Amino acid sequence: MIPIYIGYDIREHDAYCVARHTILKHTPNASVTPLVQDDLRHMGLYRRSSYIDPAGVIRDSEDDKPFSTAFTFTRFLVPFLMARHGWAVYMDCDMIIRHDLNELWGFRDDKYALMCVKHMQKIAKGETKMMGDAQEPYNRKNWSSMMMINCSHKEHRNLSLDDVNTKPGRWLHGFNWIGGNPPETYIGELPVHWNWLEGYSSKYLDPAIVHLTRGGPWLKDWQEVAFADEWRQNNDEISEADRERL
Repeated sequence: MIPIYIGYDIREHDAYCVARHTILKHTPNASVTPLVQDDLRHMGLYRRSSYIDPAGVIRDSEDDKPFSTAFTFTRFLVPFLMARHGWAVYMDCDMIIRHDLNELWGFRDDKYALMCVKHMQKIAKGETKMMGDAQEPYNRKNWSSMMMINCSHKEHRNLSLDDVNTKPGRWLHGFNWIGGNPPETYIGELPVHWNWLEGYSSKYLDPAIVHLTRGGPWLKDWQEVAFADEWRQNNDEISEADRERL
């Protein structure tokens, strides 16, 4: 089985359902687990809190920075959920999986702590995404949106539960617990079609994973993005029973 963890936010439940559906459609040997914040709190793994500032922006209580989803930080708990053993895949819920993930799984290389698409994403001033949230520029932006994580790797011993619950988002999303000289010694690179960013990545005819990072058809203002019809088709294939379960 390929263990796959998906970031979950109740506001994007339909997006999660399509991501899970398209994973299992192409990769029957995948095991899909949503990272539900309340469940992680009950397990004693997650304790970050947030507040709404006077402008109505949701901010993290630890670093006072804005964030847009309930899985902004929960993704970094994957090594702990795997008991620091073996490999696992993490992906955001706003994705359409279009190829067999056994192809992706074949890229695993034990010398790396994790492997991802190394985007060079440029954010325009004032740019927004999804529900009007600001696009925040930071080092290695979107690298953490789809990762193959080697949970057994020695570099993950530098990451503690306290780090996940207290370190600034930029520190976590920049993989600052992973050392090496040069800095990316332990971060392997995957081909761009394994995390193709709608609106940012160069034109690609057959991306393996489409990442609707700005927003998608589950949101009223994002109905006409690339691959929107394919997302809707997959959404229509999901039974009500499957839609109601996590």
